[in-house]
Amino acid sequence: MSSLPTASTSAKTESAHLEEMPITRHLVILRKHLFKIVAVLVGLFFILLPFANQTYQLLSEPLRAQLPATSTMIATDVTATFMAPFKLNFFVALLVTMPFILYQLWAFIKPALYEKEKNLAFPLLLASIALFYIGISFAYFLALPSILHFFISMSPETVAPMTDINSYLSFCLKLFLVFGLTFEIPIITLVLILIGLVSTQTLVEKRRFIIVGCFFIAMFVTPPDALSMIMLAIPMWLLFELGLLAGKLIEKRR
Repeated sequence: MSSLPTASTSAKTESAHLEEMPITRHLVILRKHLFKIVAVLVGLFFILLPFANQTYQLLSEPLRAQLPATSTMIATDVTATFMAPFKLNFFVALLVTMPFILYQLWAFIKPALYEKEKNLAFPLLLASIALFYIGISFAYFLALPSILHFFISMSPETVAPMTDINSYLSFCLKLFLVFGLTFEIPIITLVLILIGLVSTQTLVEKRRFIIVGCFFIAMFVTPPDALSMIMLAIPMWLLFELGLLAGKLIEKRR
């Protein structure tokens, strides 16, 4: 009676099968996943489109709460009242679809991974999605109101602040993306440790330079004020420490 194949033999057979697949076959599979992504994204975009104005009202709430009673938001372009909610609607659709997009990319690369890599990559994927959403929530509920309050309170008494809706949208989207990507630092730190590019000991030794680097990066990617820089640099530092702690725990388990 023949013995059952081992997990190692199965993994090697699967890897060999993938290597035998022509590049055109990989492209066909990738195209199938991309079609699914586009279909879901476009469908969700049109589903959310009737609520575009309400979505923009929600986005502008932190600013309208800070503006004086005599000030309002303005549109300096004829098409701005349509294009700004339209752009925001696409961003929201993309944001909501992000887990599905990442899942489709995961489904494409999953067959090329060994079992150990699959067990590690999937939790990291889920964690990266959660951290991205947490970063955007942090920006909307904490960073954005504080930054707006700082800028409006610093305006001269003879100047009535009135923000263009397109400018405000661009400002918010940039802020959300910066904080969303910043909150991926624990995942990036952990991946660098897992693949052996750096060790936790090296990161501990370079901690002071990394902290300075956090403030240096925050100075360039945030609005030109100290409050914005601090509100980004300190979370960057704490998130780095979180990734370092997770790396230490994994090294101990090894």
